[in-house]
Amino acid sequence: MQASMDEAPPPTSPTGLSVYVAVSQLLGLTLLATTGAWLGRYRGGVAWHSPLQFNAHPLCMVLGMVFLQGDGEQDGGTRALSPLSGGDGLFSAGIIAVFESHQTKGIPDMYSLHSWCGMATFVLYLLQWFLGCSFFLFPGASFLLRGWYKPQHIFFGITLFILSITSCLLGITEMLLFKLSDSYSHFVPEGILANTLGVLLVAFGLVVGYVLTREEWKRPPLAEELALSMDFKTLTEGESPGGGSQ
Repeated sequence: MQASMDEAPPPTSPTGLSVYVAVSQLLGLTLLATTGAWLGRYRGGVAWHSPLQFNAHPLCMVLGMVFLQGDGEQDGGTRALSPLSGGDGLFSAGIIAVFESHQTKGIPDMYSLHSWCGMATFVLYLLQWFLGCSFFLFPGASFLLRGWYKPQHIFFGITLFILSITSCLLGITEMLLFKLSDSYSHFVPEGILANTLGVLLVAFGLVVGYVLTREEWKRPPLAEELALSMDFKTLTEGESPGGGSQ
């Protein structure tokens, strides 16, 4: 009886949070389906080491740097490494795809605004990953230094998410102007579908951004995360986990 009274009740989802997360997932899956439909119906599909290799670039960017990163941000909340959502491998594959495709076709690199913003996002993402590992995965940094850097890490994670969506929108516009040329202004089906993809990207970003900016919806640290933080503090500052003197 005493044990059951001491047990804490399971955490409940804040009012409205589940609805917004569900909407974000629906939007995310829809934008992935729309990307696949665009590339499959109008661009010939995706295949590596072929004339279709370039199409792996938009697919990897939308899946890795928008959908998975947005999910990682929502799941993380106060988690220190929330931007590291598993999209880094897809991001790298997308970068390789576009450079190899350009080299094969003799297309110049890094001249457009889309390529500048995309490469800036990639470099900042690598820097974010390196700093996150340095501050949170290695015991050299002090507990206070980790506490100072954590808000910066979360802020730049959100910034990278915004930059990723911006780069995707620029890339969609650039691809349509190159592929459709004069017919783009005549509301051709491919242009309408690609524009719809852009609207879905913006909507997904807005819903994720709303979830992230609601202070009461941030996930509190789990018990194991608190224990890990105390272990780090003990290792770096020589304090006992209980805070008392020996």
